[in-house]
Amino acid sequence: MIGPALDDTAPDERTGLEAFLDEQRLELVARVSGVSEEQARRALVPSATTLGGLVKHLTWVERVWFSLHTACVPRERWPWPWPQEDHPDAGFRMPRDETMPGLLEAYRTECLRSKENAVRHSLDAVFPDERFGSRVSLRWIYLHMIEETARHAGHADILREQLDGVRGEP
Repeated sequence: MIGPALDDTAPDERTGLEAFLDEQRLELVARVSGVSEEQARRALVPSATTLGGLVKHLTWVERVWFSLHTACVPRERWPWPWPQEDHPDAGFRMPRDETMPGLLEAYRTECLRSKENAVRHSLDAVFPDERFGSRVSLRWIYLHMIEETARHAGHADILREQLDGVRGEP
């Protein structure tokens, strides 16, 4: 799907970071695969968080960190598709014209683009960032993306279990 799973070898740092991120990407996809459109949109918590919304959010997170940052794509090329005053909830909403298969395809495409953009740089390469400081390294971006993706894959695991009893593998 997105990349190789972890195995029992001792990888170099970059290979390890890529493998951990790929593993979390696969976990997210596994947690949301097979849900109906109604289940993808169903809110089980007071926030705008849904299974479809988690996929949508993580697609944009991939784009922000690996395209806007590492590929230095200007924000104007990919403006937020929702009003900023509605952020962050808008990034989790799933309008009627979005489908779970479409969101998953967009996520897979964005993850592949992320990998293509990241491979061009060393882990020590630095990029401007206005939110977390003046600059962040590619290493920091990998660590942040592992944390972000794992957190939301965990949310998806809990939501999926609440929806239909399907539980992730340990």
